[in-house]
Amino acid sequence: MTGRGVISGVSVAHDRATIDDLERASVDSQRGAVEQLVSVPTVDEALVLQTCNRVEAYVVTEDEADGRAALDVFFEAVPDRTLVEMDHEASLRHMMRVAAGLESLVVGEDQILGQVGDAFELAREAGGVGPVLEQGVTKAIHVGERARTETAINEGSVSLASAAVSLAEQEGALEGDEALVVGAGDMGRLAAKSLGEYVDHIHVANRTEVRADHIASLVDCATTTHDLEDLASAVASSSVVVTATGSSDYLLDRPTLADAGETFVVDIARPRDVAPSATDLDPVTVHDLDTLRTVTDENRRQRAEAAATVEEMIDVEFDRLLAQYKRKRADQVISAMYESAERVKTRELDTAFEKAAFDDREREIVESMADAVVNQLLAAPTKSLRDAAEEDDWSTINTALQLFDPEFGPEAAPPAALAGADDLSVEDIPESVREEIPGSVGDELDDCR
Repeated sequence: MTGRGVISGVSVAHDRATIDDLERASVDSQRGAVEQLVSVPTVDEALVLQTCNRVEAYVVTEDEADGRAALDVFFEAVPDRTLVEMDHEASLRHMMRVAAGLESLVVGEDQILGQVGDAFELAREAGGVGPVLEQGVTKAIHVGERARTETAINEGSVSLASAAVSLAEQEGALEGDEALVVGAGDMGRLAAKSLGEYVDHIHVANRTEVRADHIASLVDCATTTHDLEDLASAVASSSVVVTATGSSDYLLDRPTLADAGETFVVDIARPRDVAPSATDLDPVTVHDLDTLRTVTDENRRQRAEAAATVEEMIDVEFDRLLAQYKRKRADQVISAMYESAERVKTRELDTAFEKAAFDDREREIVESMADAVVNQLLAAPTKSLRDAAEEDDWSTINTALQLFDPEFGPEAAPPAALAGADDLSVEDIPESVREEIPGSVGDELDDCR
């Protein structure tokens, strides 16, 4: 991986996509998806981020068109209307916004920062992280941490789980004494703690009862744990159900909910935990991620001031990141240029010393002269390359990479001044060249004449 590539990104998220769209975009494994992307010959690096309300993929390629092509194949099953395509700079800024919680359905939620970090590590394990994504994602995580420690973006209870409980409260569904949480992951834990503020008894159902017991131990009210085989009785006992599993199958189908009585269900899982056939049962009310927007819109208004501060923070950090990329890109070309010049200089000095009788002091002076000539000749292009990087003039930089190829072959022709020389001494160094050498070196050359 050269680190000279550009990032291309595609996002499928809650602001444009329905739950069905997100399910079409979903992958079975983030690590497997990264492995799939880096298997494309033109892709050097890749990262896939999948959460409850977004599926995003980023690739690094030498040519942006190659990145677009790889992502078109990756998202071929997803409707075009849901896709947000991003170039290098847009991808970098978007990563920062995601990690800071600005792109979340619940603005400022803390879970996304950990999810970005997890996706980053999975991509690394799959061989998808190189110098470009390393720098970009590390900066995004840094911004996410700053947003939460330096602003009030995550003040109070901010998660999809808490939004689900808020919706139940707004709808008057929390007047009963018992509630059910299905799932014992992070969202299940947050839902149980939020519900514990409103009800006297919480049921926790999970495929593994040990994890259900752990969730139950975290809430300050009476609890009962169930395995999924006992789900129907747990539903029948509860007026509110929040479901948040990672199951690929429906857990709450029509028969399970048919005899539940008046029940308020919020399904924040993706894929859905509630079968579509159960959503029209009376008196069961089912909400999913698509219907949480009334709660999350209010959350967005409450955090508008903090979000504006985070936006300003991102602007500053984004400019710093671009400057780092530009310096690194220019420094790579400059390094290649100096490496090329060093190889030519060393080769020609070796040829000269084989043909001429120089003593040690004369050799030292000639080597100093050669260093000075190289440095003076490369000073102007070095400045031009750094200026080109600052101005995003990548055509100049790419041309320089081709001109200053560090892999010069051993058969390159020597300079005309040395061609055919049988004997070489200090006297043979052209006067015009000696005049360009810094004073101390030039004086030493004159002393050797």
